[in-house]
Amino acid sequence: MIRIQEILDKVVESRPHADVALIQKAYVFSAAAHAGQTRLSGEPYLSHPLSVAFKLAELHMDEATICAGLLHDTVEDTSASIEDIDSQFGEAVADIVDGVTKISLMTFDSKEQAQAENIRKMILAMAEDLRVLVVKLADRLHNMSTLDYQKPHKQKLIAQETLDIYVPLANRLGLHRIKLELEDLSFKYLKPDIFNSISEWLDNNRQSGSEYMDRVRDMIQTMLQENGMSAQIKSRIKHCYSIYRKMMQQNLTLDQVHDIIAFRVIVDDVKQCYAILGLVHAIWKPVHGRFKDYISMPKANMYQSLHTTVIGPDAERIEIQIRTNEMDQLAENGLASHWQYKEGGKVKAKDVKQFTWLRELLDWQKMESDSHEFMRSLKYDLFKDEVYVFTPKGTVVELPEEASPVDFAYSIHTEVGNHCSGAKVNGKLVPLTTPLKNGDTVEIITDTNRHPSRDWLKFVKTAKARTRISHFIRTEERTRSISLGKEMLEKQGRRMGVNFAKALKEGLLEIVAEDFSLKTVEDLLSHVGYARLTPQKVLKKLLPKPEELPAPVEEVRQPEPAKKNKHAESISIKGVDDVLVRFAKCCNPLPGDPIVGFISRGRGVTVHTSDCVNVQNLEAERLIPVFWDGHEDKPYPARIRIISKNVVGGLSLVSTLLAEEKVNIDSGTFHSTVDGNSEIELTVEVRDVAHLYHTIDRLRSLPGMIDVMRFSSSSD
Repeated sequence: MIRIQEILDKVVESRPHADVALIQKAYVFSAAAHAGQTRLSGEPYLSHPLSVAFKLAELHMDEATICAGLLHDTVEDTSASIEDIDSQFGEAVADIVDGVTKISLMTFDSKEQAQAENIRKMILAMAEDLRVLVVKLADRLHNMSTLDYQKPHKQKLIAQETLDIYVPLANRLGLHRIKLELEDLSFKYLKPDIFNSISEWLDNNRQSGSEYMDRVRDMIQTMLQENGMSAQIKSRIKHCYSIYRKMMQQNLTLDQVHDIIAFRVIVDDVKQCYAILGLVHAIWKPVHGRFKDYISMPKANMYQSLHTTVIGPDAERIEIQIRTNEMDQLAENGLASHWQYKEGGKVKAKDVKQFTWLRELLDWQKMESDSHEFMRSLKYDLFKDEVYVFTPKGTVVELPEEASPVDFAYSIHTEVGNHCSGAKVNGKLVPLTTPLKNGDTVEIITDTNRHPSRDWLKFVKTAKARTRISHFIRTEERTRSISLGKEMLEKQGRRMGVNFAKALKEGLLEIVAEDFSLKTVEDLLSHVGYARLTPQKVLKKLLPKPEELPAPVEEVRQPEPAKKNKHAESISIKGVDDVLVRFAKCCNPLPGDPIVGFISRGRGVTVHTSDCVNVQNLEAERLIPVFWDGHEDKPYPARIRIISKNVVGGLSLVSTLLAEEKVNIDSGTFHSTVDGNSEIELTVEVRDVAHLYHTIDRLRSLPGMIDVMRFSSSSD
């Protein structure tokens, strides 16, 4: 466990006049607050805030941030309050702790909504004080390093969230070392077999790699000396996840990956950077298309460096980065190491030029209420690399990789995007789907009679464009659905003897809307137009009660309620009842899974798991909240994939264990893989998601097992 003195020593290294007494006081407060608490590993809980604070000290953060690192869990996990933090450590520390504190007392309809609201809170806190994100990243890094003690399915969920959200946030902040560590830790739990293969391969080749690096380093040093120059030269082998991404992007096997060694040449000024680049290209042939000048055009996080890949000794590809000392410090520790804090003040996103991306996130997250769409857009906006394009007047516009002219149009102004009818790139007319490249000059052609198309959502990349298009379509479709709902109610009203126009004029529909937990009559009409409510169900509320009828009238036959399937009673749907419910076969939701409903016209509500791949392609406005409601003890289908060594009796062990767990095998397929292992895919019947994962954990413990996982088909 890290000791407080190690943290203080690290702080004094970079900040000799730091208020170490305040940090010491925060340590004593945290130790007292967490006294008696332990982590899943069995270690004292205090080991976690100490590790977080040490990482912040390594990043050269100020005293307020390091104190917040020591105190960040006290409000959530102990009896301490924000007021206690404020009174003893000041407003700056209290604000950072408050920003980092997780949402624990709020309830949500789904895990995805909870995650989305957590991220929204973090964005708002980041906008007020960027140090909140630095503490949050240090917190996530230590939690990832101790993930072994979580259950396997939880490990994967946390690792995926880390890779989707926290890794790109670390990259945006320029925290390169934290980014690399989070990537490798996430990779370890998401794809353990591939991670172990790459790690083992690197270990086996480490000795020869070290000898090669020494040799190349000496050659660069000699080249510099012969030209009267000096520089600091560093070398490293790329991280596991970086190698894996390269394999995926270029469709390579591990043995085909060659440029895994990188060299960094650090000099005093920019002029030397370009001079050394020329010398390197003079002795080694550069690889076409692999040169990038981030000095003249820095990344969004202000990263600067020259990157080139050359054919080095023994025809090996090597990457060489050339930068100044200041650029290297920025690349290693990010913008955090260079922020100048006012006494007791905050660093806000609006005050820092390079955080335009955060200000844009802040703007569109207010508009996007749908959690699924919010998370989808956030992941894309954060994770993709940038391209820099120009307006006809020469203004630089930063967009994510593969952005289209439509994304460019919306980045200029919402009205330009809404009326975009065509585009010119470098003076030539191009389709609106054309991916933009670095250096392109883009001109948008507008037409007041043109409006956004739903097809645009298939290729736009920025959250701003997606949100504005969706908002326009939702507004247009809502208008149409209200008109359609009104027409349907009028027609059905004539059949049932209800004067709909009169009821609307007299305000009776406002009462009906309240009965269905809807805010306005427009909401009621829209629900009918979207087939979320039937006209009969609404008009039935307007019929006279039996005691009010003057005489028997001709019976109006109501359509029989649709029969639900055998599991439909386990689902509750907000504001709607008597609706046909069916379970999607692509993901087979189980009680306990986070779920979402999709309104299928004429087929009721189809229930998917929230993370089902098919949900991403569904119309967001037809997704509704659903939740499990006291399901009965009855079987639900689930799919599992088992990969094991091909040994005699293996299948018998599996079937015996499933019988012990009272898991019925409905169907299955069996085949051998190219590496001689067995792959078994089974459709089984379980009670709920807890029953399934308990069974999977037991299967993994069987002799010869390589992996057992839950899986879904790709389509419904």
